[in-house]
Amino acid sequence: MKPPRILAFDIFGTVVDWHGSIVREVNALYPQVDGDAFALAWRAGYYPAMARVRSGELGWTRIDELHRIILDGILPQFGLAHLGEAERRHLNRVWHRLDAWPDTVDGLTRLKSRFTICSFSNGNIGLLTNMAKRAGLPWDCILSAEVFRAYKPDPATYLGVAATFDVEPGEIMLVATHQDDLDAARALGLQTAYIERPLEFGAAHVKDVSPDTANTWHARSLVHLAEQLR
Repeated sequence: MKPPRILAFDIFGTVVDWHGSIVREVNALYPQVDGDAFALAWRAGYYPAMARVRSGELGWTRIDELHRIILDGILPQFGLAHLGEAERRHLNRVWHRLDAWPDTVDGLTRLKSRFTICSFSNGNIGLLTNMAKRAGLPWDCILSAEVFRAYKPDPATYLGVAATFDVEPGEIMLVATHQDDLDAARALGLQTAYIERPLEFGAAHVKDVSPDTANTWHARSLVHLAEQLR
């Protein structure tokens, strides 16, 4: 197989530590709240919220707004129903302030020297831009489901990346820590690289990161991927 020309990166969990970042911020702002449970509850609403968009129940809705819908729904169960609009808005934007995994910037920088690298996330453009600015993520291009007005795993998103760069799907490699995302990409002809993130859901919920031979590459980190693709 020819080397890819474009590396497209899933973001939440693959490039940034959403769980640890939310736990740290919630614990700092509201020490009485179980930050681990709060982060997991917020993330648990992610796929059901996107399903409402896919089904047509909701019109096209950015992830920022979906995160806010989920947040408003879970605040009462954590004793935070009293939060005002300013506090809710600040907390919702924690998704713009997520910390990168320790290997991320080094790995992306190495990969950028050989490939075009872009974000490829269900997160909206403003969110991804703010995150990249804060975390120092050296993207060549920020792509988002917002560009295609469809959420992964809709084929329009994966094929949209190829169309954006005017290349064949096989010249794109999706880099992700989620097998379902990689499976959907591979079915459309993209190359795939799995990144191990065993602590995506926190140290109390270690994730199985066993290799799947269907993927083109399997790496312990983004630095390890860069070493393999030299």
